[in-house]
Amino acid sequence: MSHSFLIAAGTLFDRTLPRFQARLGIVALAFALVFVGAQAVLAHEFKVGDLEIEHPWSRATPAGAKVAGGYFTILNKGSAADRLLSISSDVSDKAELHQMGVKDGVMTMRPVDGGLEIPAGGKVALAPGGYHLMFIGLKRQPKQGEKFAATLTFEKAGTVSVEFAVEGMGEMGGMDDHAN
Repeated sequence: MSHSFLIAAGTLFDRTLPRFQARLGIVALAFALVFVGAQAVLAHEFKVGDLEIEHPWSRATPAGAKVAGGYFTILNKGSAADRLLSISSDVSDKAELHQMGVKDGVMTMRPVDGGLEIPAGGKVALAPGGYHLMFIGLKRQPKQGEKFAATLTFEKAGTVSVEFAVEGMGEMGGMDDHAN
């Protein structure tokens, strides 16, 4: 190969490489934005006062089911405790706060009277097998991939509208950590 050909090829390479790197950077940025957008959809949160409600979700229900569960985590960023007092939703006739537990080897579920305290600077998880919401008297079956609205009322922070993401029947809450 001639010396002038190598110089011409080198010059072309020097001009092409920066354009390629710039395009590669744009593609990488686009993928990053799609990933962040997907995370935002999966991990939706709502705020009222000092409280953050993270990823409200429910499970799809089979035809004819009369109840559905509701789950989320409440973070209290404030210096005073608050209390979840009530829940309402158009998806059901009523909604109640329940607690599951095991006593003498028998699993029990009972309504929580007087609301659920969210300690100052703490968090409370509503998750399968523990505290959770019960949507009773379903007016329609929640289907995987849709969302339904609900209203949470707190003693101090007030009222907040949230959306429950409906996951598959056997799901455990997506990628979020629901531990206390």
